Amino acid sequence: MDFSQKIPANKVRQVLFLIAVTTLGILLYLQMSFMLSAFLGAMALYMILRRSMIKLVFEKGWKKWVAATMLMTLSFIVIVLPFAWIAYILADKITPFIQHPEIIKNTFVKMQTYLIQHVKLDLLSDANMGKVTTGITNFIPTVLSSTANTLVNLVVMYFLLWFMLINAGAIERWLQKNLPFQPENRQKVIHEVKESVMSNAVGLPIMGIIQGIIAGIGYWIFKAPDPLLWGIVTGICSFIPFVGTMAAWVPIAILSFASGDTGNAIGQVIWGLIVIGCSDNVFRMILQRRIGNIHPIITVFGVIVGLNMFGFLGLIFGPLLISLFLLLVEIYINEFVNPALHVEPITQRNGGDGDEEKDKDKKE
Repeated sequence: MDFSQKIPANKVRQVLFLIAVTTLGILLYLQMSFMLSAFLGAMALYMILRRSMIKLVFEKGWKKWVAATMLMTLSFIVIVLPFAWIAYILADKITPFIQHPEIIKNTFVKMQTYLIQHVKLDLLSDANMGKVTTGITNFIPTVLSSTANTLVNLVVMYFLLWFMLINAGAIERWLQKNLPFQPENRQKVIHEVKESVMSNAVGLPIMGIIQGIIAGIGYWIFKAPDPLLWGIVTGICSFIPFVGTMAAWVPIAILSFASGDTGNAIGQVIWGLIVIGCSDNVFRMILQRRIGNIHPIITVFGVIVGLNMFGFLGLIFGPLLISLFLLLVEIYINEFVNPALHVEPITQRNGGDGDEEKDKDKKE
C-alpha cells in the first residue's frame, strides 16, 4: 500500500458525516421506537387517503385543512370505531374466562376426552393443556392492559397523519428527487410501496370481515355457542398464516362433537371446509385483482416476519419489507450488474399479467 497517497479530504468529510448521521439516527430510533407503530399506521392511512386528499384540494378546490380534517374524521369512523367496537365485544366476552380460568381447562378436558375415545388422538395432554390454559390466561390481561398504550399510539398516529395529508404531494416529490435510483427505478419503488400497502392494509381487513361474517352465519345456523364472538374470532384467525380460519372453526366443531351435538358438528365442519374455505379463495382472488396484485407467498411469509417485528401492523408492513427486498435486488441487477437487463418485478408475477388485467378491467 502506498502511504504517500493521501485520502482526499472530501472523502474523509463524507465518511465522518455518514457516521454522524447514522449514529444520530440510531439514537433517535432507540428513544422514539415506542412510536414506530404510530408512524407505520400513519403511513398506511396516508397511502389510502392521499389520492382523495389530492383530488379534494387540487380538483375540488378545498382548503387543505378542511380536506385533511374530513378525511381523518371519515377514517376514524370507518376504521377505528369498528375496531374499538370489536375490542369492546371481545373484552366483555372474555372477562368471565379471566375471572374463572377453570372454564378454559374444563373445555379442553371435554375436547381431550372426545379425541382420545373416538379418534385415538392425544393432542391435548395434561402438559399441553396446562401450557395452553396458562398462555391464554396470561395473554388476555396483557392485551387488555395495552389499551392505554394503544390510545397514545392512536393520538400520535393521527397527529402524524395530519402533517402527511397537509403536505400530500410534497412527500412524493421529495422521494422522486432524493431516492438514489434511476428515474425508472424510483417509480418502481414508489409503486411497490403503494401496491403492497393497499393490498394488505385494505385487502386483509376486508377478507377478515368477510370470513368473520360468513363464519358467524354458519355458527348461528348450526347452533355454535355465541356466534357473534366466534365470528369475530374467526375473522381475526384469518390473518394467521397457513392455519387461518381453521384455528377457530375446528375447535368449535370438536367441542360440538364432544357435547354430543353430532348433527350440528358435522354441519360446522362442512360449512368450514366448503363455505369458509371457498370464500377465502374466491374473495382473495377478487381483491387481488381490484386492490393489489401481491403474490400470496409474499403475503404469507411477510405476515410471519411482520408480526415478529411490528406486532399487529406487521400484517401490512411485513409483506412490504419482502416486496421491497425483492425489488431492490432487481434494481441492483438492473443498475449495476446488467444495466441492459430489465427484470419484471417478482411481486407482480402472480399469473404473469396482473397489470394488464387491471388495465383491461378499467377499459371494460
